[in-house]
Amino acid sequence: MGTNDQKRSLPHGLRLVALAGAAALTLTAGLATPLDPAPQQARAADDGKKVLTVAVAQSVDSLSPFLAVRLLSTSIHRLMYEYLTNYDPKDNHAIPGLATKWEPSPDKLTWTYTIRDNSKWSDGEQATAEDAAWTFNKMMTDTGAATANGSYVGNFRKVTAPSPTKLVIELKKPQATMAALDVPIVPKHVWEKVSDFSEFNNDKSFPVVGNGPFVLSGYKADSYVRLKANKSFWRGSPKFDELVFRYYKDQDAAVSALRKGEVSFVAGSPSLTPAQAESLKGAENIQVNDAPGRRFYALATNPGAKAKNGEKFGDGHPSLLDQRVRNALFRAVDREAIIDKVFRGHAVEGEGYIPPRFQDYFWKPSADRKLAYDPAEAARLLDQAGYKKNGDGKRVGKDGKPITYRVLCHATDPNDKAVGKYLQEWWGELGIGVQLNCLDNVTDPWLAGKYDLAFDGWSVNPDPDFVLSIHTCGALPATPEETGATDNFICDKKYDELYARQLTEYDPAKRADIVKQMESRLYDLGYMNVMAYPNAVEAFRTDQIKSITTMPAKAGNIYGQDGYWSWWSAVPADSGGSSDNASSTGVVVGIVAGVVILGGLGALAAMRRRATAEERE
Repeated sequence: MGTNDQKRSLPHGLRLVALAGAAALTLTAGLATPLDPAPQQARAADDGKKVLTVAVAQSVDSLSPFLAVRLLSTSIHRLMYEYLTNYDPKDNHAIPGLATKWEPSPDKLTWTYTIRDNSKWSDGEQATAEDAAWTFNKMMTDTGAATANGSYVGNFRKVTAPSPTKLVIELKKPQATMAALDVPIVPKHVWEKVSDFSEFNNDKSFPVVGNGPFVLSGYKADSYVRLKANKSFWRGSPKFDELVFRYYKDQDAAVSALRKGEVSFVAGSPSLTPAQAESLKGAENIQVNDAPGRRFYALATNPGAKAKNGEKFGDGHPSLLDQRVRNALFRAVDREAIIDKVFRGHAVEGEGYIPPRFQDYFWKPSADRKLAYDPAEAARLLDQAGYKKNGDGKRVGKDGKPITYRVLCHATDPNDKAVGKYLQEWWGELGIGVQLNCLDNVTDPWLAGKYDLAFDGWSVNPDPDFVLSIHTCGALPATPEETGATDNFICDKKYDELYARQLTEYDPAKRADIVKQMESRLYDLGYMNVMAYPNAVEAFRTDQIKSITTMPAKAGNIYGQDGYWSWWSAVPADSGGSSDNASSTGVVVGIVAGVVILGGLGALAAMRRRATAEERE
């Protein structure tokens, strides 16, 4: 399923498109969408406001930071609320956010954070350590509030705020992610009025009180999200007065809008297709950014959906419970063909669970263990597992019926459909049928376990803890009726043991080795077939955006960052000077093309978490 960039239509979480001012004009954002087929041209705003509109191909799952997992939603929360720490946009190391510094006790069981005294909520009240303590305590005591990020506080023993600028977190055992607590801190005086965190979506009353660079000022489901610049943001006000995320169900329509100047930025779903990117290269006033991505693109199998109470549910095909069958299916997937024919070279062949951009944690199987494309071996494994062909050349299940797998795919993602066609061809030669179920919303059947396989993907953070946690037994829903934090209902005792070990390991090299063992375990189990690491392919209008920050600074992405740098730093094309914000904080502005693999994170201070979303797609 997908931080979620995840693809369950929790999904590929990143799909944004922008609309901003034309050269020498200040723009206003029209709210026309595919629901209103007559989008307005950018026009001069009567009030002189500078508006940047970003088009998105993903719906908001929730505007509550306690519930949201989709990349779009978690990206918006980064703009609305400060986290304790942030990522440096140049090299991803941990830097101050709401906390100005953090330090552990000698036994690493008590962490003290100094909370800045110059951050205010948008209603004028001071942001304090009490807000942070209340946020974490609510997640520790309310299962509804722990829906999205509960893994971060599962090891917390006690959280207190001895003073407005001092936050103390006591742990049950050491935890290596304490400089990577990727949790939005909310205002206690607002959120303590919420009665049911499992149902409250934070989308009825505007503006929404926050302390990030932007304040949420309006929302219409599957249409737009509107934010206004927080003029009192401690790091400095954004250069654009407003930021609008506009929903486009049709990715080609978004690209067309970019050409016409109706939008300023487009990233696709989550990336532009090769054909779209090629069509934009050389176009007047349009810059294409093609950089190594932070997400993986995978095919996930239903391992037999079940809840923590042991109750099974869903209707996954029973043959997929056999590891030989799962490995056979993956032996019949030609990853090289997917890279060449679907992504046309704008991706790297998939191997381990974490993309090569995060070199310290990147793992690949040895040559003798690699599930390489080998149709003959795939057929042999299926025969061995007892799923042989009948007289019509069809593989039959234990019930004697021909096997046809239902594959969930995202209706808005052309890559899913293209790869799905290849699966029908490749698996068809094995005698297995493929039924593509391309839906606007794959979340419901996914959560219900009513699928056989599904296209999956997550955006991964520099610290991989979150994307690792979604495959633990603890992430399963408590009962079939509830929603857990699991990606794909995987529950494996050995994997859980490794997860617990990496969480308590402070030595970066040793922790990285354990993480690689976890990736190896996932690979061998065969529940997740990582097919590709797609590039971040996006485009923007240079006559509307003068400069914008990529992350990392060299060959990085603009949309779906681990932070708020891109939209906070963006400078309108008609702006006379350079970005004061960028120059004062060391943000590198500009687009740098090329391929760069990030070096090791090094120390604990460099560790931070998911693109939430990892950010599921």
